[in-house]
Amino acid sequence: MDRFAGRTLIARDGGDIGRVPGPGLLKPLVNILIKCGLLKEDLDYHVIRAAMVLIFFFFGYQKWWAYEAQRLIPYISNGPLIFWLYPVFGIRGASWFLGCCEWTFGTLLFLGFWYKKLGILGALGSCATFLGTVTIIPFMPDGWDASAGGFPAMTGNVPFLMKDVVLVAASFYLLRQDVLRSLASLPCGHLQRENDSGHCSGHRSLWGCARRAPGEGAGRRRGEA
Repeated sequence: MDRFAGRTLIARDGGDIGRVPGPGLLKPLVNILIKCGLLKEDLDYHVIRAAMVLIFFFFGYQKWWAYEAQRLIPYISNGPLIFWLYPVFGIRGASWFLGCCEWTFGTLLFLGFWYKKLGILGALGSCATFLGTVTIIPFMPDGWDASAGGFPAMTGNVPFLMKDVVLVAASFYLLRQDVLRSLASLPCGHLQRENDSGHCSGHRSLWGCARRAPGEGAGRRRGEA
């Protein structure tokens, strides 16, 4: 007997959330997570933003010290998008420049908790930052272990850079969410026109139209069901 076969509908505030396994060990765990606020609106959005702010603070702080300037040499020297920093700023200057950028982007992301347009700028800077580091991976010397057959056996500096793939994705997520929330603050008429049926046309998927009447969509879906 499959103990996860049964499924129970979980509802909150009168709206359908989804189905989770019923009998078995998973249902109590899911219910505990729900009671702990796991499904709180925008929780993931705020957690990711806070994590990115912390990352930019600590990495930006490193850039002001000589030890970090030396550690950055193999990364900047082999970065197709950032190699120009050394001819322009020098070794220490390049590190300081990156530190200023990271603290600026981190500050903008932090202000994005309240001001979405500033959050958009911070997310754009974050995307640029981690695209600049991810693109180093193919050009990093000795990045793949020859004794293990080379690619995809990471070694040297490549494993450190690989984490930035996730950070690019997190930055893009924040960028998209801030754009949607910024548009939501505008009158719906600025984003799309009403067609004869009364539905939003043009930018139909924009958050501003979707969230114009909170709960309206859920009520409509229950009525249609």
